[in-house]
Amino acid sequence: MATEESNNPAPPAPSLPQYPEMIIAAIEALNDENGSNKSAISKYIESTYRDLPAAHPTLLAHHLNKMKQNGELAMVKNNFMKPDPNAPPKRGRGRPPKPKVPLPPGTVLPPPRPRGRPPKPRDPFAPLSPVKKKSPSGSGKPRGRPPKKPKVADSAGPPGAAGIPTPVASRPRGRPPKVKPPVAAVGC
Repeated sequence: MATEESNNPAPPAPSLPQYPEMIIAAIEALNDENGSNKSAISKYIESTYRDLPAAHPTLLAHHLNKMKQNGELAMVKNNFMKPDPNAPPKRGRGRPPKPKVPLPPGTVLPPPRPRGRPPKPRDPFAPLSPVKKKSPSGSGKPRGRPPKKPKVADSAGPPGAAGIPTPVASRPRGRPPKVKPPVAAVGC
């Protein structure tokens, strides 16, 4: 019995057409002059074709976007429609490029200029000097503000041992509070 079941394959499931074909068929069947929105296309496909995959909404959105990018569909006010064949091609953003003048045959183009500022001209008669290591700022000092040195008290104080400096208590950060003048009592 087990051999009979394995020899008989399951009946083939009716194959679905590709999503672009289903989308075009839905737009043609709905035949709306303003185009069809995504939900109308989805409802038509769900009612016409059975056994759609579980990811049908995601697949439909993906294929609609892909067809819009390729120019197979035009989108007007969130409605998809077939593009008008007589319409002029959509122009891209920005200024159109200048038309290129054809060069005569046999012309050799010079190499393109490198980016950036050209180097200063060197004096060919100057003596060669040894290569120096270039510092980043041009001077001998490192860049930026030097680190702050910790304040230390002299070694005469009792808190530290003789010869070992101790840090001094510094003022708190920020502006000191405003001193209020004492209020004079008004006598009778």
